[in-house]
Amino acid sequence: MDLFQVIGDHNLSDFPIGLGGCRITDAYFDPCAFDLFVFDEKSGQNQLIVHDGNLIVLHHASLSEKNPKLLLQYDNLRIIQDDSWDLRMLILKVREKRPQLFSDFAKNCLIESLLCCQRTSNAIDNSDIFAPCWQKCSSYFLADAISALNQIHPNPSHMLGALRKLKRTSINDHISIVTQTTGIEHAAPTLLKRMTKSTIGFSDAVGDSGFSDLIRQKHDYFVSNSMLADCYFYLGYVNRNNLIRIKDKLNREQDLFHILKIAFDVEADSNNLLILSESVKNSANSILETISGQ
Repeated sequence: MDLFQVIGDHNLSDFPIGLGGCRITDAYFDPCAFDLFVFDEKSGQNQLIVHDGNLIVLHHASLSEKNPKLLLQYDNLRIIQDDSWDLRMLILKVREKRPQLFSDFAKNCLIESLLCCQRTSNAIDNSDIFAPCWQKCSSYFLADAISALNQIHPNPSHMLGALRKLKRTSINDHISIVTQTTGIEHAAPTLLKRMTKSTIGFSDAVGDSGFSDLIRQKHDYFVSNSMLADCYFYLGYVNRNNLIRIKDKLNREQDLFHILKIAFDVEADSNNLLILSESVKNSANSILETISGQ
């Protein structure tokens, strides 16, 4: 694929640009998009474009980024253009701070997981319909934290497979809590088809309408390759990301629950929700104690 043609077609020639994501490794699936990071100092939403039949995600990025999660996305970027050498210098700084960035990101995820557990409890107490959505979010933040502590980059398509391969440690033993509380044991073709349709609907509702093709192609790939649990995990992760984007106005968007309850495959029983949430809370606290003592 001619990335320089993509750059020219979209008037991106004035910016440092790098290729990242799984496409610069050997561990990618056929429907995985090419992640093109454009350091245009903009904060707009990512864009999905199609070029010669390939899906490309344009990420707007900043050379002065401070967020550990975003900085880790620049780790091992393959530079496409960088006349000023500013991108090269940023990548070198990221590599120098790599262990600390993973550690900071993991701690942030554990805190977010605990906050989501608290939101779950509060929502149950207040008969808030979004309680099961917060429980799901807590599980995915726990997955992010464990991945980060193993220096695995967050990637919804590949994370579950990577977690399965990890050696047993006091931290990695909590992977079982992730698998128990995300609901991946429910994965079945008919359910995944419904979840995919609703995930696309939720993505459209929060302004990511251009990503429907990517979500649909990932579903088709996972199902055709009998990777049902991976598909379930991927869809839940996408929904978590989109829900967090609108968390501050979620309660003004009550109608979204009709989409989310299918997209997230939520647990309806409040007692079970509390049990699941408590399991995640205990794991997050245990991991925080472990890494604080290191």
